[in-house]
Amino acid sequence: MVLLASAVCTKTGKTIVSRQFVEMTKARIEGLLAAFPKLMSTEKRHIQHTFVETDSVRYVYQPLEKLYMLLITTKTSNILEDLETLRLFSKVVLDCCKLVDESEVSKKSFDLIFAFDEIVALGYRESVNLAQVRTFVEMDSHEEKMYQAVRQSQERDAKVKMREKAKELQRQRIDAVKKGVRMPQSSSSYMSMTPVADSIYEIKVSKPETPKYTSSNKALKLGAKSKDVDLFVDQLKSEGEKVVSNNKTSTISSFTSTSSTVQKDIHIKKEERLIAIVGRDGGVRNFELHGLISLRISNEMYQKIVLQFNFESGNIPLQTHPNIDKELFKTNRLIGLKNPTKPFPLDSEVGLLKWTLQSQEESAIPLSINCWPSENGYGGCDVNIEYNLEHADLELNNVTVTVPLPFGNAPVIQECSGVYSYEPKKNVLIWSVAVVDSSNPTGSIEFEAPKSIASDFFPIKVDFMSKSSYNKIKPMEIRLVDDSTPVKFTSETSLYTGNYEIV
Repeated sequence: MVLLASAVCTKTGKTIVSRQFVEMTKARIEGLLAAFPKLMSTEKRHIQHTFVETDSVRYVYQPLEKLYMLLITTKTSNILEDLETLRLFSKVVLDCCKLVDESEVSKKSFDLIFAFDEIVALGYRESVNLAQVRTFVEMDSHEEKMYQAVRQSQERDAKVKMREKAKELQRQRIDAVKKGVRMPQSSSSYMSMTPVADSIYEIKVSKPETPKYTSSNKALKLGAKSKDVDLFVDQLKSEGEKVVSNNKTSTISSFTSTSSTVQKDIHIKKEERLIAIVGRDGGVRNFELHGLISLRISNEMYQKIVLQFNFESGNIPLQTHPNIDKELFKTNRLIGLKNPTKPFPLDSEVGLLKWTLQSQEESAIPLSINCWPSENGYGGCDVNIEYNLEHADLELNNVTVTVPLPFGNAPVIQECSGVYSYEPKKNVLIWSVAVVDSSNPTGSIEFEAPKSIASDFFPIKVDFMSKSSYNKIKPMEIRLVDDSTPVKFTSETSLYTGNYEIV
């Protein structure tokens, strides 16, 4: 089937939102939509799925309360496939909009357009269902979760240090009063302790007197440390405290900043989504790897090109887009259009290759998680969780292991590789490791959970992202079709988890 456009319109013919999937002029699509209400016959309105044809196109539509879900296809398309696609479009509209009326559809118009783009690409239906469309549109951020976990851990550590320091200073003052010795106080950095609501002492450092300047030629220096912080650090060092700077946040920030690629006129993006369900006693219940290579061209000089790929895809079956020459790819691993004289679309992402790998072999899992809870004889459990990198060629970033805990019982951490945080509202322990690679292939966390049993710590959820890929196929060279001139291109690779659980 070739799907020209989709639209949600009222029963009087007013178009609320429309999305075209092939190259078409604005006047053409407006004319097709305007002709739809005139072509509807009153005899067919009571049928659930209806269609009407003209000399050039076919209108397939379905009533949605006071609105119509409309698809415009070619007359040569398969009517059964048209109806199946129409049902999926209708489900998406009902899923996005709480009330199917004109105001709600207008409010959710961008969400609907994004969802429509996941269903159809270049006029052809993608092999997706409603659940997959919902997952693609949500775009959950793993980097944000990692940043929040590290930040909460740092805040907790800072509060503990402040509490310990405040108690130490208080003991020194009490001992000095008993001995009749007056403790020296600095006029520039006098510390006062004030108890706050959560029984943590707040340390206040009085600011030194700021000199007045009549004129200044120096600009403000961004990122400079405040004098109060320097005075507080100097005070700690003078009292024998060892101050160590924490670089974990900077590690995550550097990963975030370097993940963006300066795109050239030709940009290739490779994305892989990993779904795995693993038993707590071993065995893979479900493993799926979904991959897609897409192309974006932003210069009309490079619309007629052919792409050379390597042969390192292993046993993973590859599927090309319907407009791609399959024989050319099978024999020479070249990606080109069936019609070499036809250009690739400009300023839009075009899917070239996709693959799906399913397996129940444990060797397919890139990162294994072993959880060993054992009863300690005091009504609780001692838990040991270990990760192991099974594929040494991968570098996993922002690895997060979320462990459920019994309600209202905070864990006592004995040992931890990386950082951790406890969220009492969600009753979960979040264990985070910035980088897992061949130099850091294994790590563990040990904790004690009071009033618990072994089954309380499942299912465990694992999240990570990576710039390296599971499937090793990659573009090697791009040439122009006309004179075989090589052209430069940029590429990016991302591997992330969709649903990775140990149950």
